[in-house]
Amino acid sequence: MTLGELLPLVAIAAVFWFLLIRPISVRRKAQAKLVAALAPGQHVMTTAGVFGTLVAIDGERVRVEVAPGVEIEMLAQALAQIVPGAAPAADEAPDPLGAGAPGAELPDVTTESAQESAGEADRG
Repeated sequence: MTLGELLPLVAIAAVFWFLLIRPISVRRKAQAKLVAALAPGQHVMTTAGVFGTLVAIDGERVRVEVAPGVEIEMLAQALAQIVPGAAPAADEAPDPLGAGAPGAELPDVTTESAQESAGEADRG
């Protein structure tokens, strides 16, 4: 086999390495670093997008409090990231609709047909 015949095979192997194997290795190292940095009291996000506070670490398993008094047990590998900043207290949790804010009004989500039906019911 000559160098000219071997070069395309080496190029394909190099592309395979940089596109498939290397990114997986980098992700695996980052996940191991994350798991090593876990400590109780940290605010974390799971790979499913659930936020909570890390309560306990037991080897490969962790317990995460997702609501006051509600803890779930999962593998440490299922944690996606440590969220910077402290978790808000249950009574201070922001309302996504802003309904709890003083002077805030809920948006009118009724459709025109629902409003017309309501108007007919008032008349008749």
